[in-house]
Amino acid sequence: MPDKHTSSKDQSVKLKQTAIKQSAKLKQSAKPNQPEAIEPVSTRALLISIRTPSISAREVESSLAELARLVSTLGFTVHATDTQRQQSTKRLSVLGSGKLEQLARMTGELDEADDSLSNVDEAGLEAFLTSSRNPQANVVVFDCDLSPMQLSNLEDELGVKVFDRTGIIIEIFSRHASSKTAKLQVELARLNYLTPRVRREHAGDRQRTGGRSVAESALELERRAIRDKQAELRRDLKKVQEVMQEQKSSRMDTPTAALVGYTNAGKSSLMRSLTGSDVLVENKLFATLDTTVRALMPHTQPRILVSDTVGFINKLPHDLVPAFHSTLEEAKDASVLLYVVDASDADFRTQLEVVRAVLTQIHLGGKDKLLLLNKVDCLSDEARAELMQEFPDAMQISALNSADVARVHQAIVDAIANQMLAACFNIPYAASALMGDIHSRMQVIDEEYHESGIRITLRARSADLDRLNKRLLTGF
Repeated sequence: MPDKHTSSKDQSVKLKQTAIKQSAKLKQSAKPNQPEAIEPVSTRALLISIRTPSISAREVESSLAELARLVSTLGFTVHATDTQRQQSTKRLSVLGSGKLEQLARMTGELDEADDSLSNVDEAGLEAFLTSSRNPQANVVVFDCDLSPMQLSNLEDELGVKVFDRTGIIIEIFSRHASSKTAKLQVELARLNYLTPRVRREHAGDRQRTGGRSVAESALELERRAIRDKQAELRRDLKKVQEVMQEQKSSRMDTPTAALVGYTNAGKSSLMRSLTGSDVLVENKLFATLDTTVRALMPHTQPRILVSDTVGFINKLPHDLVPAFHSTLEEAKDASVLLYVVDASDADFRTQLEVVRAVLTQIHLGGKDKLLLLNKVDCLSDEARAELMQEFPDAMQISALNSADVARVHQAIVDAIANQMLAACFNIPYAASALMGDIHSRMQVIDEEYHESGIRITLRARSADLDRLNKRLLTGF
């Protein structure tokens, strides 16, 4: 008969072997040599904020919350958040050695379980196996921009893929861009972001080959390929923008209301309600990247278009600024801007300042505007009363409330009507073909029919009046 003590010992050895394998498996899953494309369901992100003297605790909290929404948009799960005070974000390791060691334990890079298994009894081994089923973070995201060297050092220390804020936003833009223009601009921004990181990818070539020339050759080849691709993207982008400009020119005669605001403020929901269109509506940051233009419903005289633009965000990556601004081209020709604000967000005042700053940067700060405090259905009566005192000229609405949408519809019509001038014209019957154009582009107040033609009283924008007058003077 087998010895019971021997059998128990064998079982203990098996448990130890299983535990060691489990520990090794957990550590291996966190190594940086795994593919960068991680399945969303398995991506557990550790969010890190560096608090410098110029940043308040409230700003850190708000920015981390926004970063959490950004990574959630990519399908990541927020595993934990952490903050460390530093004088700046420029040091090579970014964090102190103690904090790096603490984070390394959270990612599994430092795990002393292997060394201590021989001293753990059977119950302890079973407890370890149970606890190791709780996964550790396998991605670390910093709420700031990091240099290629900093990213490299951090990945070596933490043993997992490390992103900075710019990398996350570029990834979101890459996934959500659907129009050809947006795709080209985002890809150009992505290559600009990746170019300085090429050197790090080839850093080990010299060690593997034992020589300098091979490493430099591989590096130069990849850099040349990136430069060629960038040049090709710029050529394609120029062609597409020329086509877009022609399309815009065909709409310049039609008054437009442009929805602008911080990302996830509810612009797309309001667009859908105002136009009856099937615009994508998702509770995610940057769900909309491409400008959408639809007619205001019910139809008005003259016809009014509504455009939905990309949402704004704080700390917009420099390389994405051109791609971001290009999606706001429709807003440049808009008759009125609708500032859509998520009034239920505690940071909406800061977000509104970001919107105003960007619009001023692209010379749109002086346009006629309506401030729409959206999502007020999530606020108490007292909070709404306080907002009314603070923003007396704003409209408090919910994009999901039909009565509020009707009020916004009328406000758009009134705002554009206020930009119109009253005028009278005598339209000869021989020029009656002009009447269709007049009714589609202008607001007709009165028509009187006389022997020589039609006496028409109307309201229209000055450019439309000048155009009509010129056609009458030049023989229609």
